Amino acid sequence: MNREDFPMLHKDIIYLDNGATTLKPKCVIDKMVEYYEEYGANAHRGDYDISYKVDQEYENARSLVKKYINAESLEEIIFTAGATESLNLIARGFFANLLEDGDEVLITKSEHASNVLPWFHLANTNGIKVNYISLDDNHYVTLENVKKAITPHTKVISLAYITNVIGDIRPIKEIAELAHQNNIFLVVDAAQSIGHVKTDVQKLDVDFLTFSAHKMCGPTGVGVLYGKKEFLENVEPLILGGGMNESFDNEHEVYYKDLPTRLEAGTPNIAGVIGFGKAIEYLENIGLDKIADYEKKLRKYLVDKLIDISFIDIINIESDSGIVSFNILDIFSQDVAYYLNKYNICVRAGNHCAKILKNEVGVKNTLRVSLYFYNTYEEIDELVELLRNKDKILEEML
Repeated sequence: MNREDFPMLHKDIIYLDNGATTLKPKCVIDKMVEYYEEYGANAHRGDYDISYKVDQEYENARSLVKKYINAESLEEIIFTAGATESLNLIARGFFANLLEDGDEVLITKSEHASNVLPWFHLANTNGIKVNYISLDDNHYVTLENVKKAITPHTKVISLAYITNVIGDIRPIKEIAELAHQNNIFLVVDAAQSIGHVKTDVQKLDVDFLTFSAHKMCGPTGVGVLYGKKEFLENVEPLILGGGMNESFDNEHEVYYKDLPTRLEAGTPNIAGVIGFGKAIEYLENIGLDKIADYEKKLRKYLVDKLIDISFIDIINIESDSGIVSFNILDIFSQDVAYYLNKYNICVRAGNHCAKILKNEVGVKNTLRVSLYFYNTYEEIDELVELLRNKDKILEEML
């Protein structure tokens, strides 16, 4: 689907590592080059025509993000360097000032490092407790297990919408309702879901939501922090400097600008934000429902073929996302990845930044195939054919 739009696919590769980053369509690349070649001034700084053009394009991208996730206002869209920065900003700029010794944050052992380490930091600095929602037999999050995990000390639940190894799609709307019934904040890491399934923050009723542009056909170095306006108003800026201040005469008279500018200090990744806007338009023209439906069919095709290979152990057979994690018995996952690389097939191997997941699944490292709409059935056939011959893999490793 739409493969002709991606310059990288003109090369002799099979790219199956979309969970790490997606490829970029030509229209996104062209939009970024357009900025550099035609109106490459700073944003929100100049009083001349090309500067106005930059401001227009930059704020248009914010409007596109607002529409894409159905936020209530533009003030609720903060541009960051990525989901990692967004999660750190939430933890250290908001919850560090709110949570007290003994307060509890609930996560799961299948979360990405970016949704684990900021909470670990607060545990070491604020004395909060980080506890875990149990996963079911498929390593999924269920509403029932969330209910069981909540205690009188629970103040925050922070979960990925789709996890990057198991690939389960969490019941976020139902979890939000449960959380708010118990006066608990809900933080959602949408990095793996945002380019695959429709996200309506008002219907979901999440308090904060974070994601990165590069996992949805956009450029690297750009992300979004969405938050309900009443909460963002109380986020303390972690970076102070140009652009975010209204005035300062001395250390006692410092005034910051309103949202969203207050949380966007310094010169941003202007080309990246503008390119991000084009990526959103591109995905919406294809249609997220169409993307999700195709990914499910592609995933089923892959899993059905892998199940027939006796020495392949699939970690997440039933997942509804485009992520398939597996191992070849008795062969180290990265050795298999190196073997596939000889045939120009790109897959991920390792712990995928989910380093405490091994305590749940009993396996430290896996191979991960993460699919997107530009992958094909023929690519899967080539992958599976190479995986069928275990002796060949062992021979070529030597």
